[in-house]
Amino acid sequence: MSRGIASWPAPERPRERLANLGPHSLTDAELLAILLRVGVRGSSAVELGRQILERFGNLRRMAQAPLAALLDIRGVKGAKAAQLGAAMEIARRVALPDRSRPVALGSTARAARYLRERLRNLADEHFRVLYLNRLNRLLEDVLAAQGDAGSVQPSIRGIIARALQLNASGLIVAHNHPSGRARPSEADRLLTRDLIRAARPLGLRLLDHVIVGGERTFSFADGGLLDELENA
Repeated sequence: MSRGIASWPAPERPRERLANLGPHSLTDAELLAILLRVGVRGSSAVELGRQILERFGNLRRMAQAPLAALLDIRGVKGAKAAQLGAAMEIARRVALPDRSRPVALGSTARAARYLRERLRNLADEHFRVLYLNRLNRLLEDVLAAQGDAGSVQPSIRGIIARALQLNASGLIVAHNHPSGRARPSEADRLLTRDLIRAARPLGLRLLDHVIVGGERTFSFADGGLLDELENA
């Protein structure tokens, strides 16, 4: 039977090693053990961390997995799954631009970089809306819809209503393709067309629709599709 971490010599315990040597000294399984706090019968927290890594392959794939996948692992329920999910989301948000300073998105390339950090490597499909002022500075970044790939249908009325509330001048919309393909579908084209038609009479400009597939992005503006749809 596995010994609990509390019975280990102090210099070998992950929490003490982290305090004395720094987090870089710990293995991935030991870092997970600190988040898990305790193991389950027959497995220490470190061994449970190893089982999680064996299930997903590495920390990156674990971070990309939906919370339900963690719940399938014996011993990872309730608080443990919530703690792991929260830690992965903190890591994702740390990689985003510093929101304490105004975020300027004055070019399609800059917007695409921002959105790639927001949307890459997600297990399900997210649809985000960036609301911009006249200087192309970010007023608000909203998750407008989320769900299974191909089933996400954001509310155009809701998107426009929020733009009016914020007194926004422009919009950039974006979504990810969990498949990794960053090419627009016919449904993506139709949604973009409908957004343009809804925004134009109100003096709002749809500046781009960005699709993120893994490390790749597709820009409707750079690809010429935005002009094509505006002139249709």
